[in-house]
Formats: sequence, C-alpha cells, structure tokens
Amino acid sequence: MKKILAYISISLTISSCVSVYVPPNNTPRPTTPSVQTRPAANFPEGFDGASKSRYEGATIKVSSGEWFLDNAVLGGAENDQKEGLKAVRMKDGGVLRMNFDIQSGIQQVRLKYGVYQLDKESSFELWASTNGGNTWQKVGSTISAAEKSLRSGLFNVNSSAPTRIEIRKVTGDENRLNIDDLEIMTYSRESSTNPTPSPQPTPPNNGSSIATRDDALTLGNPSRAVSNTSSEDNFLMVKSTYSLSYNKNKNTANWVSWHLSSAWKGDAARQNDFRPDPSLPQNWYEVTPKDYTDSGFDRGHLCPSDDRDATIEDNQETFFMTNMVPQAPDHNRGIWKNLEEYERTLLGQGNELYVIAGVLGKGGEGEKGFATTIGRNSNIVVPVSLWKIIIILPIGENDVARINTSTKVIAVNIPNKNSVGIDKWSFYTTSIKKLEALTGYDFLSNVPRDIQEVIEK
Repeated sequence: MKKILAYISISLTISSCVSVYVPPNNTPRPTTPSVQTRPAANFPEGFDGASKSRYEGATIKVSSGEWFLDNAVLGGAENDQKEGLKAVRMKDGGVLRMNFDIQSGIQQVRLKYGVYQLDKESSFELWASTNGGNTWQKVGSTISAAEKSLRSGLFNVNSSAPTRIEIRKVTGDENRLNIDDLEIMTYSRESSTNPTPSPQPTPPNNGSSIATRDDALTLGNPSRAVSNTSSEDNFLMVKSTYSLSYNKNKNTANWVSWHLSSAWKGDAARQNDFRPDPSLPQNWYEVTPKDYTDSGFDRGHLCPSDDRDATIEDNQETFFMTNMVPQAPDHNRGIWKNLEEYERTLLGQGNELYVIAGVLGKGGEGEKGFATTIGRNSNIVVPVSLWKIIIILPIGENDVARINTSTKVIAVNIPNKNSVGIDKWSFYTTSIKKLEALTGYDFLSNVPRDIQEVIEK
C-alpha cells in the first residue's frame, strides 16, 4: 500500500481545498506538527536531592523546583517505600504542594504510593490550581493506600493553562503514607520544517460546557449492523461504553464506535483482564487471550483502555476479545498509540469526539513476519490495515445538529506492519470518502447529506 501524505492540518476546515501528494520511492516526507505530550522538564521527581527531617511546614528545593511540605518529611529509612534514596513521608493531614507552575499545562500526573512500615490504610487526593495557588480543584478520585509495596496512581488533569498541583493526605491520621517518583506529563507542540497551523482550543458551543456521555452510534451505524445471528459478518453488539459490528468468519470486529469526552475519563487503573466476550451468540467461536500467544501480534484495542478509565467497570469492558484485533506490536505501541494520545489531548481544549475504528483486508506483518491468520485454529484474520475516523466538536448538546461544513475531521488508514511504528500518523491521513470506497460503509449517516458531502471529502 502506498503511503499517502495529505498536506493538511486538522485545524483547517474540511471544506477547504486539500492537495494530496504521493511521494515517489525514497522521497523524504515532510513533517507536520501535532500536539503531543511529554514529561515536564526535570520530572519524574524522586525527592532524593533535598533533606527535611521535621514534620513542621517548610519549603524544600529539588531538581523540579520548590515544594512546600507540611506534616511531611523526606524519609530515607528502610521502612519508607521508595524507589531511590528517599520518598515523601506524610502523616495526619499531610500536604505536598508545588510552589511553581508548569507553564505549558498538565495533562496527567503519575506517582507511586505505599504504606510506611506497618501502618494501616490511609488515603490521599490530588488538587490542581490554574491561578497560582489562590484556589484549588480536586482532580479525579480519592486513592486509598493499603499495601507496603509501591503502587502506581494516575490522575488526568487535562489543563492547558499554567498549572500547579497539591497532594493532600485526607484520611488515616495515625498512619503514614509514602509518595515517590512523581511524574508530570505536559503538552508539547512539535516543530515542523513545513509549518502548518495546529488545532487551537475551541470554545464550548451551544451554551454548554459540561461534558456528557453520549451514545456511541449518535452519528450513525455505518454498516447497518443488526443484532441478528443470521447476520454473521455484520453482527451488532451494543456495550455500555462502545458499540461494534462483529464478523463471525474473521473472529474480529469490523468496526468499533465510541464517544469520547472528559465524562468518560478518570483514574481507574488499567485492568488488563483480557477475556472472551460472553455476549457472543451461542455456539460462535469465543476468542481467548491464548489465541494470540506467540503469534507475533498484539491484542490490539480498537476502543482504547485509556478512553474508558472513569470506573473499573468501564475499563474492564474494553478488554473483551471482541474489541481486539491482531495488530503489529510496533504499530500498536507506536503510531497507533500516538494517535490515541493525541485524541485525548483534544479533550483538554474544550472538545468532545466521536471515534470509529476498524480493519481492512487480510494479511499483516508482525514480529514473526507476514501472516494472514492467527489463533489455535488459525481462524482469526490478521488485517492488512487499521483505519480510524475522528469527528471533533466543541463540548455541547444536540451533536448531530452542530456538525457543519467547518467541522474538524481526522481520517487515517495505516498499514498493519511493524515497520510503520516509528512513523507519524499524519503520514497516513486520508478522507472519509476514500474509506467509504474501501469498506462499503456509509459513515456519518445521521448527518444531513449535503454536510456529509463536504466533510467526507
């Protein structure tokens, strides 16, 4: 498959004229800028480069900057749960607060936590401020620490303004808590040798700035899938977090559709409980994780785990094997992951998304080379490529009615090969109209036809 490079930024309106260029072999491909995330400068912070042995409030200076600690010390004892030399040890209503802002904003905060010595359970919260610490807002859920060994915590801040954070120990006054290896992921715009505009934050529309959970098929059912066992190659399965068209003969989904807004986001841990889907019709083959063992292909999510982490139950639903396809490992962990992360950065810019992802063809190249099928019975079809369509809207209501000829769209079709893992996803941009020709589907079927004609091109 030839790599098609479209000289287009998604901030352009789709009604604009788009020129498409197919480079000859060995022609360098110009880069396009994108909004991505990166660790903030001087993070992760392990708190190894300072000393504080009293619990009274005081400021310390470490590699990341100045921090205020109250009811907290820097503990280097054997019973402190830590990765390096020290960790923050908090008691009572302990506080760990940044005295500086991350100027480019904070997308995520990751940290490790554990119970000191033989102390019992306590809990903590993350708070964020975008006005220099004058006011604070809680981020995500309260986390309980009950084990001595370090565990990982994740908070989705999704702030593009200058932001600082504070960790507050909120329960278990008599118990001590360790915090270590605090990492901040911030926003980064890549430079370009051929600059084009990057998407800018879009103000909320329609008088609403409250993100909601909306139906996965709001914009349409592209293959007219139905929940009828006679429709073996186009069987509709409706989950609480996404919907899909399943293909009994390929033992993968044809496509998966979902809505993405900050209402779907939280700090539930990734469950990793890959398992057969019990809602498949009786006597249909149930794919298991073992079907992928030693295949040279990843169990590739179509609807990503990180798009559904508001609750454990939401996250678990993404691990049904009906949501997996055989995906080249470097494809899954590189170019595809980068696109998924880019989608989530759009949430912090006042947007909600409708996403549909699927597969084409038969035959891909994994770690062990080319394969057309995998599985214990060699009955799971390896796709030639994975495609995705993303509709970007400012947060609001009546979503179908708000789609117009200026609505922003991303469409990609990426070969299922390990070799593309290091590429930028923008190398593989295409149009919805071309994907319709390849798949035979009618995307955005609930959108008025005259608007479809413009944005699908």
